[in-house]
Amino acid sequence: MEQNESAYPVRFTVDYPDRPLNRLSTFFRLLTAIPMLIIFGLMTGDSDTLDSVIKVGGVAGGVLFLPVLLMILFRRKYPKWWFDWNFALQKFENRVSAYVFLLRDECPSTDEDQAVHLELPYPDAATELNRWLPLIKWLLAIPHYVALIVLSVVGLVAVIVAWFVIIFTGRYPAKLFTFVVGLLRWYNRVAAYAFLLVTDRYPPFRLSP
Repeated sequence: MEQNESAYPVRFTVDYPDRPLNRLSTFFRLLTAIPMLIIFGLMTGDSDTLDSVIKVGGVAGGVLFLPVLLMILFRRKYPKWWFDWNFALQKFENRVSAYVFLLRDECPSTDEDQAVHLELPYPDAATELNRWLPLIKWLLAIPHYVALIVLSVVGLVAVIVAWFVIIFTGRYPAKLFTFVVGLLRWYNRVAAYAFLLVTDRYPPFRLSP
């Protein structure tokens, strides 16, 4: 049976702000983000969290990778509480990323989804995951790394442009918003495939849902 390419199991959206964004908070965003970045850095053990968030946006330390890989390989199991940790950390990282990238101006919550929505499937490792594939997923994802490096440069320019527009108008340009959200969506798909190991479906090369 052919898989429906449009129904990729990892889904990510951010609600477009229904009100003008806070211009003062936007102007000082890198400063106002520091407390959440410190918290995130303490959770992940990343000593350079801000640089990590800006550069990769979806993959950082703290994710249980090797234990999950070994459990899938030898036991064909993905412990639910390991999945819950990875899922919660990934959602928190996305809220912090959305805040840093000016998509929202609410202070990122440590436990509530707010306006940032991520859906990850909890896999049945025995029937849905190939036990050997986790050994090479990070390698198979190399084309995505290359594409995302290029797109990240464009994304950084988009955020800088959005920063100026928000300062003067209070609004995030809709097309730039869609692009940045799409970039984060792509990162999440690659992270879910290569590092969170929740699906064997190869990520699509697209920004759209």
